[in-house]
Amino acid sequence: MTVDQAGPDMATSQEGEPDALDSLGRWTLRPGVSVTVLPHGVHLRGWITSVTLEGGAGLPVLWGRLAEALAGDGGAELEQAAVAGSPLRAALVTVIGQLHDHDLLVERPAGEKGDAAGENGDAAGQWLGAVADRPAEAAAALIRSRVRVLAARPDGPLAHAAARALDRAGVRAATAEAANLPDGQVLLVAAGPGEPSAFAAEQDAEERAVVVGLRPGVGFVTPVGSARQARADADGLADGLADRLRRREALGGAEHPGLPALLASSAAQRLVCAVAGLRDPSAEAGDARLIPGLPAALVAEREPLRGEYRTWAGPVLVDADRVRPRADVRTLAEALARIPVLTDRLAGVLDEPDPGALPQLPAALVRSSVGGEILVSGSARADLARLEGVCRAAELLLGKGESGLEGEGGPVVGAGAVHARGRALRRAGAGASVQQQDTRSGDTAGPFGGAAPVPWSPEPGRHPQALHWWSVLVRRLGVDADVAVSRLDTVGGGAVFHAEVQVQVQGRTAAGGVLGAAVEASADDAVAFAALSAVVRVQAAADAPHTRHLVTPSGAVASLARPEATAPWEDAGWTTAWLAESAAREPGLQEALAALTGWSPQPWEPPADAHADVRALWSALRQCGFSVLSARPGHRTHPTLTEGSR
Repeated sequence: MTVDQAGPDMATSQEGEPDALDSLGRWTLRPGVSVTVLPHGVHLRGWITSVTLEGGAGLPVLWGRLAEALAGDGGAELEQAAVAGSPLRAALVTVIGQLHDHDLLVERPAGEKGDAAGENGDAAGQWLGAVADRPAEAAAALIRSRVRVLAARPDGPLAHAAARALDRAGVRAATAEAANLPDGQVLLVAAGPGEPSAFAAEQDAEERAVVVGLRPGVGFVTPVGSARQARADADGLADGLADRLRRREALGGAEHPGLPALLASSAAQRLVCAVAGLRDPSAEAGDARLIPGLPAALVAEREPLRGEYRTWAGPVLVDADRVRPRADVRTLAEALARIPVLTDRLAGVLDEPDPGALPQLPAALVRSSVGGEILVSGSARADLARLEGVCRAAELLLGKGESGLEGEGGPVVGAGAVHARGRALRRAGAGASVQQQDTRSGDTAGPFGGAAPVPWSPEPGRHPQALHWWSVLVRRLGVDADVAVSRLDTVGGGAVFHAEVQVQVQGRTAAGGVLGAAVEASADDAVAFAALSAVVRVQAAADAPHTRHLVTPSGAVASLARPEATAPWEDAGWTTAWLAESAAREPGLQEALAALTGWSPQPWEPPADAHADVRALWSALRQCGFSVLSARPGHRTHPTLTEGSR
């Protein structure tokens, strides 16, 4: 920021009105702010912010006068020297405004001058002065609070380290035994002076609690919440970490002596911040991988010794702020940001889809594991393939115990309601297409009316994407294929097209030789996605022969992948422009499919006797903004959309 000569209008909004210099006596420089004087300015570094002020050679002198005022009389002399409307006053007001904007000033305690660190211990007071909006109020809250450190072994290193960290922060802590806590877990419960602090009072919603847990080689700190919520989070984290450790080689050797101290001090810091009204330490990390609005758990590992905050979508929701419904995913960027949460190697619920050594051209393939079996997903781009793979993997796991094979007939998962509804209606529409085609060859009308054949050939004038993927299939991959396109009758007259790519053998279409199929709003879109699906199937057969579950793409993802704007050179041949066109047709297609099938997908929940892993996955999906919808009753997934082993 450059401070030039300021005009009179920067000093006051109107003549005689108070400005930032008039109220300077209320403020002082935060403890810990470092100042570097430059030849023509000054650089200031605070707790998490910094600013460089540059101007003429007089700016360092101006800063020296302002720094003296902040540390001393609060600007009484400076206010008299800088008269209203003068360039000096305008420059001072500008600098003071930048200090406020970058949170480098803190309000003085009432009736005090100079140091605002407070009386809550030298170290704790300096820390509160550096990070709190109102250090005196934060210090008073800590002084009033009472914390109980509860553990099955109160004399253990974890409980001892937590009590010591709380004591250094100026918080009175009492350690007590709690036989009903698992070994290796410590519960920290903070209560105000008028609140009960016994362990039985953990039902009190006014309490703040956090659990720190330690297992061989790994540990965790739960988000702050009620004691019930913290213990539920601890159980979920402990079970998940134990399961992942069983999959890896058992960690041997002695425990790292720094791991209990790292975990205990982190737990104490989270609780102290909550009691003092400060931001949670996870918010200070500046980690773009953390999802705003979702809690974060700290997970620490022994080799190498480190701790990272990870977004935590726990399976059990108790507190009101955790039960609150989350906003649906609306863009592809949001969906992709949530995939690492669902697939986190230590705190996730799904295996991460990874390209590995799979080919990325002409179609992109990714691989993941579902129940010990290989799932391969493909699409025009790797990010779209990852999203399709995550959704299908979740469907297979949620479908445990549902009627049908491998989850067929079970729930449908999508990144948000529109995506999930598009996936569900396309599956139902594929079944309706089969019935309409059967009606054409039979004598009865059937429930869906008829399907009218639509001629299609790769000729000029067709959509570039349809021509591209058809060319890739028959020319680049050398597949002798044919495509059949039909228009499905709908009650409202909306357009629904079904395309099916089949293998030809000696000039004749092979029975059952379906390579790809699609249900879309236009004939070209249907051919494009059917041909792309066929390309994915051919690539997977060659490069991933042991695939158990193959996921092929559909146009449902276009509603997420549509860009806000396309570049001038992005014509219909570009994937982004193509998806934007498809997204514009998506509302009409979903309406037509609902009329065609006579069915509207409804939200799905696990049955009461569902496995705990199923409920945990369902809860995590919902917290991440994904939608889980029911499949059409009695409907089996069309085999060319999502297929089992070849």
